[in-house]
Amino acid sequence: MAAPRHALQHDRFEFLPIAAMIFFLYFVAALALMHLIRPDYTVVDHMISDYAVGQFGWIMTTAFVSLSLGCLTLAAGLFRSGPSSWLSRTGAALLVVAFAGLIVTALYPTDLETAPSTRTGDIHAISFLVNIASILLSTVCLAFGYAFSPDWRRQRAVALAIAALLIVAFVAEYLTLHKGAPYGITNRLFVGVFMAWLILNSLWLKSPSLKSDKVGDTSDRTVR
Repeated sequence: MAAPRHALQHDRFEFLPIAAMIFFLYFVAALALMHLIRPDYTVVDHMISDYAVGQFGWIMTTAFVSLSLGCLTLAAGLFRSGPSSWLSRTGAALLVVAFAGLIVTALYPTDLETAPSTRTGDIHAISFLVNIASILLSTVCLAFGYAFSPDWRRQRAVALAIAALLIVAFVAEYLTLHKGAPYGITNRLFVGVFMAWLILNSLWLKSPSLKSDKVGDTSDRTVR
């Protein structure tokens, strides 16, 4: 008996969550490496964008590109195999917005706090705001989209918990965005929670149970 057409299409795009995972893990590894090779950028008063300025800045630039490609790949995977609700689709679309914003972030390095303001730094600051907004809204939309999707309901508790934690991290970062505050720490907290969310989404998309549920639903409709 031939496999359902939907199952064949799903297998054809099975590489998407794997590719997204590789992109995200590269970002995490590159960011960890920057902490080791640039100890002069203290975590208290330097955001991760600062690593793109100065020696070895190209590593952080490639990390941002990798993160952007991961968001795009994950969005494609969600459009293909994720929940079909409008909330989930909106969350995936916002990941595409984050992809574009992160490309701008990579192309236009930030201005260090002690350096004069430049047009490049201003563009980076705008992309930072776009990234934060799209990331936050995407996470909330996807979390609630999972909560109301029969196939994804088992991820509801974790998804909603991470969305809540990301909101807390966002508030903490917003409240510390001024000189003398530990904005570097809150920035890393936000990024850490977001990376955990992205990696979990990649794992969920690769989950055999979700895959079999979708194939099974299609098979039932084919028989009927």
